[in-house]
Amino acid sequence: MAGTKAMTAQQQTPTAVPHKKGFWQRNRGLLFVLPWLFGFIVFKGYPFLSSLVYSFTDYNLFEGITKAGLFNYAEVFTDKKIQRAFGVTFRYAFMTVPLKLIFALFIAYILNFKIKGVKIFRTIYYIPSILGGSVAIAVLWKAIFKEDGIVNMILGFFGIQGPNWLANGSAAVFIIVLLRVWQFGSSMVIFLAALKGVPQDLYEAASLDGAGKWRQFFSITVPLITPVIFYNLVTQLVQAFQEFNGPYIITQGGPRGATTLVSLLIYNNAFKKYNMGLASAEAWVLFIVLMIFTAILQWSQKHWVYYSDED
Repeated sequence: MAGTKAMTAQQQTPTAVPHKKGFWQRNRGLLFVLPWLFGFIVFKGYPFLSSLVYSFTDYNLFEGITKAGLFNYAEVFTDKKIQRAFGVTFRYAFMTVPLKLIFALFIAYILNFKIKGVKIFRTIYYIPSILGGSVAIAVLWKAIFKEDGIVNMILGFFGIQGPNWLANGSAAVFIIVLLRVWQFGSSMVIFLAALKGVPQDLYEAASLDGAGKWRQFFSITVPLITPVIFYNLVTQLVQAFQEFNGPYIITQGGPRGATTLVSLLIYNNAFKKYNMGLASAEAWVLFIVLMIFTAILQWSQKHWVYYSDED
């Protein structure tokens, strides 16, 4: 009887209703993301979408919009000057990216050995990546390769008549490619970290089987660091297609358009001719080209990239 009364008293006691949390209490993490989200929408999202809209118009900074259509894209695919700029950009990217990655991997492989003063050498090789993108280095590069620059002075010391590097189309392309390849420090550091992760017992087993250094490099090292090679390949390709500082400061796109990359052409149309519509169309075509190359690389990785967690 007493137990029944106790149970009845428990049933009559009102249970505490949990307090319902507000939206911001349930989503506190959103407060930390809001500054980044605001910056992304204002400085990335809005310009990205507005450029797509402008690419279908003849938007001018001072005259506004007077017509709309596909005429900008038609001009991109028919204008010989624009087509040449895309050709120069392809040539520049396909020259710089392989050379840069080869140099970066080669130096990283050497610096992976236990040699005296290796930390100093790593720092020295990384310095160009810190300075390479600056305007000052591009100005210095231009001074080095001008007609009476240091390079021609050294050649003259050996009795060789140096060319006018910046006045020759092929030589000018070589100069800006060399500047880009010189900045291999970042890729080198990434390769060096990957090389540190290769198990040493694989090299020891290969040595016991009679494999030399070159055989070990191509049969053990390269396959195991293919994910890092793939990462560097994609990032460097994207950066090469968007290169601007070097060609703009060193050659200004000359001589006769030989070093006019698409990024420089977009700048000229947007901020010299004020034709934002055409510049936006060129930028979107470049974006689509990069997306296609990235998709091809993503598809190709199943044929040559080795991931240790896969069968």
